Amino acid sequence: MEYSYPLSTDWTTEEMVDVVHFFEVVEAAYEKGIKREEIMTKYRRFKEVVPSQAEEKTIFRDFEKASGYVSYKVVKEAKESSDGVIIRIK
Repeated sequence: MEYSYPLSTDWTTEEMVDVVHFFEVVEAAYEKGIKREEIMTKYRRFKEVVPSQAEEKTIFRDFEKASGYVSYKVVKEAKESSDGVIIRIK
């Protein structure tokens, strides 16, 4: 997979790393499955970096265009699942 993650130059290096880690769990949900808790932990940190709903939608859309992975579907599935569940998007 060769694509760029949607990052902002306004973010610190740590924030960029945390956003990339969130997108890595989205990728994992599509490729092999990942525990709900890990998705939610990374998403909560993502929301600390990107608190704006509008900015989140823009970043999710940019990531989907670049990768083909729908972040919203992963987060929605994780929110609707109970703890301990492995999320795998088909």
